[in-house]
Parts: sequence; C-alpha cells; structure tokens
Amino acid sequence: MTCKNWLAPVLPYLAIWAGLFLFHSAWLALTGFHLAIAFMILFLRPNLPVRILGKSRHPERIPATVLFCAASGIGLYLFWNIFGVAKDLPAQLDQIGLNSTSWPTFIAYFSLVNPLLEEYFWRGMLGDPSKKPVIGDLFFAGYHAMILWDRAHPAFIAFAVIILVSAGWLWRQIAREDDGLLTPVLGHLAADLAILLTIFWMTN
Repeated sequence: MTCKNWLAPVLPYLAIWAGLFLFHSAWLALTGFHLAIAFMILFLRPNLPVRILGKSRHPERIPATVLFCAASGIGLYLFWNIFGVAKDLPAQLDQIGLNSTSWPTFIAYFSLVNPLLEEYFWRGMLGDPSKKPVIGDLFFAGYHAMILWDRAHPAFIAFAVIILVSAGWLWRQIAREDDGLLTPVLGHLAADLAILLTIFWMTN
C-alpha cells in the first residue's frame, strides 16, 4: 500500500468513532462513515471506473457466494447466547437511535448503500492482488470492533474481527479473479442484510 492508501482508512475510522462514542448516533456513524469514504475516493481519485461494481467474469458463482455470506446471519442467530451478546443490547441500540421505528429504514439504507461504497473502497481503490492476507483486510475488519464494543463478549469481538479479515480476504480474491466487484458487492449485501435482520429480530 502507498502512503496515501495507508492514510485512507483514518477518516472513515474517525467517523465511526465520532458517530458512536461522541454523538451516540448509529445514523451519524453510518452516514459519516460513508461520507468519509466518498471524500477519500474523491481526494485520491483512483483510476477505477464505477462500472466495475457491476462487473463479473464468473456470474455463475454469485448464487453460492450470496448463500454463503447470508449464512452469517443464521450463525449469529444460532450462537447468539454463546457469543455473549449484551443483555441490555436493545437499550443500547435505542440509545444510538435504533428502535422499532427507525430499524427498517436503517436496514434498507445500510444493506443497499454500504456494500457498494465499501467494496469500491476496500476491494477496489485499496485492493491488493496478493493471494495472501494483507494489511488492508485488517483495516476493513478493524472498525467493526468499535461497533461491537461493549455489545458482546471480548472473545466474540476478536472472533468477529478474524471472520471479517477472512471475509475481506475472500472478497478480494473473488474481485481479483472476476476482475470486477459485482460478486463481492452482492455477497456483502447478503451478509449485511442477514446480520441486521437477525439483530432486529433478536432485539425487538
């Protein structure tokens, strides 16, 4: 990664921190995160066409990828108690603006917008052709620890980061082989949607 690419994740990380810990707002954390990503894309001006988001050399792999990624929500549901999810999670979520009224809009926006921006940013602009894990995979996974902080057992947070590093690596390999981001975008969407629906179901 170049020096600019090393610095690129800093602003999105700060946006998540400020939204959650300074303003106590899930919406500010999410929209701030997305605005920070958009700003870094405009600032760095990568030579990467937006149409790469809809490109795939192997569209036949999409259904299996989507199902595999959606299984993350099922796993969260099945192991909810084992993961040590905070007993007061519904109250914590309500404090950051996620309640029965706001959840549907939040889930829709998160699931439809987040995969596009994140895949273009992490696997596109900051992508790496290496077949081995790279620091960018950890950068992608790391900010999730802030989101999970005090909301699950520390061991689960560490486990989640490892899983997300693996997911980042997998989506990067798919993007490399596909020469496009369509499959990672759809897999990411399936994972986000499945996980958020599980959280909504378990806390309402």
